Order: sequence, then C-alpha cells, then structure tokens
Amino acid sequence: MYTRDQLAKILILDIETASVAPAYGALPERMQALWDKKAALIARKEEAELGPERLFTERAAIFAEFGKVVCITCGYIVFNGEVPSLKLRSFFGEDEKAILSKCAKVLDDKLSQPGWQLAAHNGKEFDFPYMGRRYIINQLPLPRILGEIQSAKPWEVRLIDTMNLWKFGDFKSFSSLDLLCAILDIPSPKDDMDGSMVGHVYWEEKDYARIGRYCEQDVIATAQVLLRFAREQIILPENIHR
Repeated sequence: MYTRDQLAKILILDIETASVAPAYGALPERMQALWDKKAALIARKEEAELGPERLFTERAAIFAEFGKVVCITCGYIVFNGEVPSLKLRSFFGEDEKAILSKCAKVLDDKLSQPGWQLAAHNGKEFDFPYMGRRYIINQLPLPRILGEIQSAKPWEVRLIDTMNLWKFGDFKSFSSLDLLCAILDIPSPKDDMDGSMVGHVYWEEKDYARIGRYCEQDVIATAQVLLRFAREQIILPENIHR
C-alpha cells in the first residue's frame, strides 16, 4: 500500500478533547440554550431520556462548538535499515490556544516538505475538521494542510485516514482503531484509559500528562496499522522516541 519512502513522509496525528467547560452549569446562558437544542436532537436520535446536563458531561467534547482540544500528538516513522522507529511529540495542558499554535508550527514545518502527508484514524470525520474549527474559534491562522481542505481539489488534499483505507470503498461501517489493532496483532492502544475518561482526567484530576500518554498510544497504534498495511514489521517499544 505504501513504500518505505512514502511511510517515512507521513506525519501521524491524534487529538484528545474535553468539554469547553467543566459542567453544563458553567456555560454562559447563551451557550446553555444552544446546547439544550443540541441535547434534544441527540436524545431524540438515540431514543434516550437524558437531560442536557448529563449529555453535556458525556458528549460535549466531541463537538468542536462545545468542546476544546486538550492534547495533540504528532509522530513520524523513521527506518534504520529494516527496523522502523517512531518519533513523537505531544502538546497538552490548559491553554488550548498554545497547544494549537505549537502544533501548527510542526504541521507547517513537516508538511511544507515535498511528498509529506498527514494521517489519522478517522481523521477526516473527526480530528481534521475539529482542529480546523478550533483554530477559527481561537482566531488562529489555519495550518496550511487544514486550509487545503477548504480550497484544494479533492485529489490535491494530502490527508490519509486509516479507517478509510480499511474500508476499501465500503461506507456502511465504522472500524475502531482498537479493532484494527486486535485483528492485525498489534498491542492495544487502550491500556490505561479510554476516550470517555478524558474529560474527568482533564477537569477533575488535571493530569494533563496522563492524557498526553494516552494520546501518544493512538499515534503509535496508527503508525503500526500503516506498517501492517505495507507488510512491514511493527515498531518495538524500545524504538519509540518521545
């Protein structure tokens, strides 16, 4: 699917998000009213009798209008002979604007080089649009690669989505990264926590480094999936450099 030269020019990304406020009651009145409408649609669609307060805690993080980016990890594969390694860099903490600004420098630096592409699992449905919206909300310049989504022709967009690669044109199902890791004999990325825990860890425990470690695991897993797709050996733990 990809040659080694191509694999070595893929920047792999994952984001973690939390609700924009610690609880529904902390939202401004105008945003509460707008969340009420969103929550009613969610409850109706899922036939669930959940109020806006609980739905805010459980779901707000996945909507860029009601959530924020709390961690971004970037990584890329390096080949030393036959052996692949992975270089990682993570940005996390309380200041979303700082996280986005630092990530933009990495994206613009790597992706300005010839042949480089940006990859994520389910990135086209979640990570890439979420980031683009949060850059605009924070009044920050879009990284060039995200700006291309709006202006470039479809065949010019340099985005790779491992979920779409796995679909082979089938749009009827969703395959999680954890599922792909299981069937491709890759260690699970979900060894410490899962996405539903990020909000609690962020707002209650304030353990931003733990979120960073969790985010790194998804980038590692996505890199391993790309290597499996290319029938290459996967990266050993000692060859992961943070």
